[in-house]
Amino acid sequence: QVQLVESGGGLVQAGDSLRLSCAASGRGFRNYIMGWFRQAPGKEREWVASITWDGVNAYYEDSVQGRFTRSRDNGKNTVSLQMNSLQPEDTAVYYCAADTTSLYVSQRSYDYDYWGQGTQVTVSS
Repeated sequence: QVQLVESGGGLVQAGDSLRLSCAASGRGFRNYIMGWFRQAPGKEREWVASITWDGVNAYYEDSVQGRFTRSRDNGKNTVSLQMNSLQPEDTAVYYCAADTTSLYVSQRSYDYDYWGQGTQVTVSS
C-alpha cells in the first residue's frame, strides 16, 4: 500500500508561484514513476507532469512546459511541483499519483495506482 498526501495549495494572483509537495508512505517509493494531475471544475482530470523513478527525466504537459518543474527526493519519499507564472487557467485541484508498475512514463490516469486526496490551487486574475 502507498499513501500520498499533498500540500502547498492555496489562493494566489496571476503571475505568482506555488510549490506543491507530495509525501509518500510505504515501501518502494524510489521505484515508482510519480505524476501530477489536475482537475478543474466541470472538466476531466488531466495529466500535468511526471518524473521517472530516478528523477533524471521529467515530462510536462505543453501548457505548463517552462513554467512548472518537477523534482523528487527518494531519501525523503517526497515529490514536488514548482509552479511559476501561474495563470487563472491553472486553477484546479492538483493530485499526486504513483505508478508502481509501468516501466515508462504514462500520461493516462488509469496507469497510476495510488492517488492523494488533492490540494486546491486557485489563481485569480
